[in-house]
Amino acid sequence: MAAKKSNPIRLYMSMSLDGYIAGPDDRPGQELGRAGGRLFNWLDDRESDGPSGQVHREALATGAVISGRRTFELAGRWQGDHHAGVPILVLTHHVDDGDVPPGHARFVTDVDDCARQAREAAGDRPVMVHGAGAAQALLRAGQMDEMEIHLVQVLLGDGRRLFDHLGGDHIELDLVRRLDDRDVTHLRYRVRRPEEKTP
Repeated sequence: MAAKKSNPIRLYMSMSLDGYIAGPDDRPGQELGRAGGRLFNWLDDRESDGPSGQVHREALATGAVISGRRTFELAGRWQGDHHAGVPILVLTHHVDDGDVPPGHARFVTDVDDCARQAREAAGDRPVMVHGAGAAQALLRAGQMDEMEIHLVQVLLGDGRRLFDHLGGDHIELDLVRRLDDRDVTHLRYRVRRPEEKTP
């Protein structure tokens, strides 16, 4: 497992209380699935001086993005710019010949190499992670340092879960910050390394 670096790789995801990050049938034209938009109502307060505004500004201050391939495609490849022209590293199983992603995006097929490139590109700033597939791959590889979960008080009941395919490894987390706001609780967890003792 990789040691924690000074610039954390940090997941940012909105999630329902029952663990869903999108409603059922997420696809082009219905990117968040049926009723999945409910998870993002907190973004109505992203320009505020409150906790949701703070968390949103922190996300946009990250120096690189790691995205799963599915998230990247559903987002219309962000037209090559997720925010502020930072590099977008798209973790994917394979790349078709001639498929060149737009703008600041590039495909990477190895999770450890993806994490290394993202940390280097971000400099002293955190790396933002998007997507369940990328999050699970980084967690399995020991490359995820932190997770910022925007926990929304709703039970979606069905859809795409954030932590469905982690495998059998036990992963301990430390809650390092909790910010309550209208309709959401922003929870930041540090991913504990296997060599750290469990209390």
